[in-house]
Amino acid sequence: MSASAVHSLWTMASAAAPQDTIDKIDTPTIEYAQLSPTLIVIGAAVLGILIEAFVPRKSRYYVQVFVAVVAITAAFAAVVGLAATGYGTTKAHIAAMGAIAVDGPALFLQGTILLAGLVAIFTFAERRLDPLAHGNRVDSFVAQAGAVPGSEGEKAATKAGFTTTEVFPLALFAIGGMLVFPSANDLLTLFIALEVFSLPLYLLCALARRKRLMSQEAAVKYFLLGAFSSAFMLFGIALLYGYAGSVSYGTIAKVVDGSIETVNPALADTMGNDALLLIGAAMIVMGLLFKVGAVPFHMWTPDVYQGAPTPVTGFMAAATKVAAFGALLRLFYVVLPGLRWDWRPVMWGVVILTMLAGAIVAITQTDIKRLLAYSSIAHAGFILAGVIAMTPDGISSVLFYLGAYSFVTIGAFAVVTLVRDAGGEATHLSKWAGLGRRSPLVAAVFAVFLLAFAGIPLTSGFSGKFAVFKAAAEGGAGALVVVGVISSAIAAFFYIRVIVLMFFSEPKADGPTVAVPSPLTMTAIGVGVAVTVVLGVAPQYFLDLANQAGVFVR
Repeated sequence: MSASAVHSLWTMASAAAPQDTIDKIDTPTIEYAQLSPTLIVIGAAVLGILIEAFVPRKSRYYVQVFVAVVAITAAFAAVVGLAATGYGTTKAHIAAMGAIAVDGPALFLQGTILLAGLVAIFTFAERRLDPLAHGNRVDSFVAQAGAVPGSEGEKAATKAGFTTTEVFPLALFAIGGMLVFPSANDLLTLFIALEVFSLPLYLLCALARRKRLMSQEAAVKYFLLGAFSSAFMLFGIALLYGYAGSVSYGTIAKVVDGSIETVNPALADTMGNDALLLIGAAMIVMGLLFKVGAVPFHMWTPDVYQGAPTPVTGFMAAATKVAAFGALLRLFYVVLPGLRWDWRPVMWGVVILTMLAGAIVAITQTDIKRLLAYSSIAHAGFILAGVIAMTPDGISSVLFYLGAYSFVTIGAFAVVTLVRDAGGEATHLSKWAGLGRRSPLVAAVFAVFLLAFAGIPLTSGFSGKFAVFKAAAEGGAGALVVVGVISSAIAAFFYIRVIVLMFFSEPKADGPTVAVPSPLTMTAIGVGVAVTVVLGVAPQYFLDLANQAGVFVR
């Protein structure tokens, strides 16, 4: 058809349609106050990039740390303000033209992510653990990220006292994406948030000062497997769009339960096709299970946790899990509750495999970071048991567990950064023998974290596990609770083995030293211990808080 013919058809069509029936594009309405936590963090991340460009190299570290801490604190204050004015309960609604949910679970998870992010930033900023290099203080990150490991360029950068201060804006971008992820109310927002927090994490994993090749290998593995999981998720989103004619959570839920009133004529042939629904939902859940490190999508976890700089490992292990479980909860409880008879049996299998594989494989580990990685896989299984309870208690127990777990994790990895030998961190378990005699305080603090991971009473781990297992049992998943208790018993073996190694073994003459950290790492570890003890001894207030925050807006 010629261009003139197309043009004449177009003018005839526009002339035939009365002016008032032509759809106008409405001006978007954005509730900036309700999105302020995310906007503050992303704004500070952009400011961090400008600081890298314009602030002299000697001052960058101090300016970046100041900006990151102020931004995260301000964003947390904004979350508390929103919760206090009723946005978590009575005023909960969908903001940003249907893209973001402002409700109890979103605000609770955002608050948890921000507090975990703040504590993680303290561990990023630690500069007293290594001896001075050429008269300059050094942190856990490489002097110049672009230099080839072992090259003259790297040696020159180290000698000149360079530091990679870009880690702070990267961490802020990751936190910004994590804030959107559990509050996303349509599939495209979910995907964009996934990419916004994943890409900075791939970079952060590659920036270790010591063992750089292992660090870069970890980043490449994480990137390749993360790209696969993102591709699965994107294909799943396309299939669900074909099924429901929309990417909005509410519309998809209505099509699933058959209460939709208007059908998109362009998609009338495929709308309601169950094959699209089942395959699409499975692919999206697969992408989320990759992020939480559930079996069989867990293969990246031990390698990445071992190779990444330890402050980054702690940050990833805590904050990423909170964000990903938040998104998983919203998907199951808001989008797919009408499909529960299809996905629950599959998820039962995933939960059982995750709990048992994490606990059993951890027994064989000889590296403390790999041991904590398999421990985090087992914990993903425990949290998933609460997710599939499909009751209000299921939501609140998962929220509580995520809050408790994130601080224990960051604290435990912060302790790992303190035990050092000539090659940097001494992560091999044999090096930790007799640590309790050489440095009783550090060993005692680590023992508290290990007992919390094991779920021993009077620690936050016990309160969290009890809440999750109770919700699972009441939701008809009693068999899962039995498997969970068995895997907890298996896991307790290797946690207690480390405690015995630290306190009841003879220290080696050539053993590692325990570095004296700055107040930054002390704060991170202190917060971890405080949360572990408070949530273990007096959890009721926080369980009530999670209960109040446990209602999704639809």
